[in-house]
Amino acid sequence: MREHAGMLLWAFLVGLSFPVVGWLDALPPLLLTALRFAVACAGLWWLARRSPDFWPAWRTLPLYAVMGLCLAGFFSAMFWAAHHATALSMATLYVTVPLQAYAMGLVLGVERRAWRMLAVLLLGACGALLLAVAESVIEGGALQFGKGEAVFFLGCVASALYPVISKWGLASGRLSASAAVRTFWSLVLGGGLVGAMGLALEPVGALALMSLSDALLLIYLGLGSSALTFWLMQHATAALTPGAVTAYGYLVPFVSMLLLFAQSPETISWVWLPGSALVVLTIALLASGRAAR
Repeated sequence: MREHAGMLLWAFLVGLSFPVVGWLDALPPLLLTALRFAVACAGLWWLARRSPDFWPAWRTLPLYAVMGLCLAGFFSAMFWAAHHATALSMATLYVTVPLQAYAMGLVLGVERRAWRMLAVLLLGACGALLLAVAESVIEGGALQFGKGEAVFFLGCVASALYPVISKWGLASGRLSASAAVRTFWSLVLGGGLVGAMGLALEPVGALALMSLSDALLLIYLGLGSSALTFWLMQHATAALTPGAVTAYGYLVPFVSMLLLFAQSPETISWVWLPGSALVVLTIALLASGRAAR
């Protein structure tokens, strides 16, 4: 239950981070992400360095590199696709992440073949999709599939692979038992890759336009969103399967819906109810352990 409670906190923090990101001025997104990861690593360093296996063995570096590449791939794809795909299309594609994680977990032997888990994941996917459609009714948008959506789908594959690789590395004894160490090194390598892409593709001088409020928001996102959320995910990965961990992503649009209600009470309507009910039921089934039976 402690891991499930941690993932509930994870969903709340991730859902809260989306409007916070919107408060940042128009700054290079890849370089901002690299800085955000750097802040997260600085916050995790004091915790991770206390572990006796803080310094990874040479044979584990490729595995941490793959995990970092997953993070870099998802964030790079998300920022690029944001200018080439509709919000509804991206939300719809992100619904596939838990199902992808479950399928990849089966291939690598870190998931059990359980029809109840598959049914619960499909139930949550339907709920999250209904929430995305409800939001599109309020804000507008259309479902389509083009180059932007294709790139974002590859990013979703990378996002699904991250907890699967983490679980496989833990199960095989290749990765540190410390969630802080695993989070730290994956963020170090992921941030380095994102930063390299930003230096190659974005104007570095634009960072000089960052205001004090932007810097404070970046520190908050680095510590409260990146460091804590990835640590919570790694902590839960030790006890839960990749499908169960990623299924909490279905709660993110639910949290965004609650924030929308707080800002614009006039948007409350019955159109949100079906998706909300399915998502809440999905999380209740996961937390009860019935999905894994």
